[in-house]
Amino acid sequence: MENASPKVTVVVPTYNERDNLPKIVELLAALKISNLHVLVVDDNSPDGTGEVADKLAVDGPIPVGVLHRTVKNGLGRAYVEGMTRALDEGADIVVQMDADLSHPTSAIPPMMDVLATTDAAVVLGSRYVEGGAVASDWPWHRKALSAWANFYVNTILTLKVKDATAGFKAWKADTLRTIDVATVQSNGYAFQVEMNYRVVQKGLRIAEVPIRFEERTEGVSKMSLAVQLESARVPWKLRFGRK
Repeated sequence: MENASPKVTVVVPTYNERDNLPKIVELLAALKISNLHVLVVDDNSPDGTGEVADKLAVDGPIPVGVLHRTVKNGLGRAYVEGMTRALDEGADIVVQMDADLSHPTSAIPPMMDVLATTDAAVVLGSRYVEGGAVASDWPWHRKALSAWANFYVNTILTLKVKDATAGFKAWKADTLRTIDVATVQSNGYAFQVEMNYRVVQKGLRIAEVPIRFEERTEGVSKMSLAVQLESARVPWKLRFGRK
């Protein structure tokens, strides 16, 4: 008897993304991946994103679940809650991606293929491997900051990945359990770095596939000074703190 398709859950944190969310769900549905689910983690968006998500859960083109959070306490916390819920609901693969259409859904099948055919514990959608690119409309200082952040993180933590701050990833469920995702404390970009660091610490392999990263199409970027400061501090904390 043929094995059932692995359950794939795409975790999408949202805050004021009512225009983008239906587009994301349509793009994911168009991939025609069997047993694909979406889990929207909404941080009590004042623009009604949560209500849009609830409607998609009823009449969307693919199964959509919604986790309504009452406290807006950062992207990392939203991902931890979403991933934990996905694992509890039997996901075999957990994909994390932003709601702002900056991550191309077309990269998900190749990412899943690498998970299925290699020993990779997690696959990053990478802007900085061959074939990858950042948005052409990024200003030079944004490109420089991103490149510097990768150099900075890799120098301190020796992750040996090209895109250490990538936020588009496909995880084996076992990897998330092994690194004990529920206990990850960081937020913002630092969350991505801490997750990678835990993978490397466990002796597991991180793979990268190229993506073209696009600038968000609707709404406003949520990169605050506090997030930037935490991102600078966390690699040192991980390097010299408690393992």
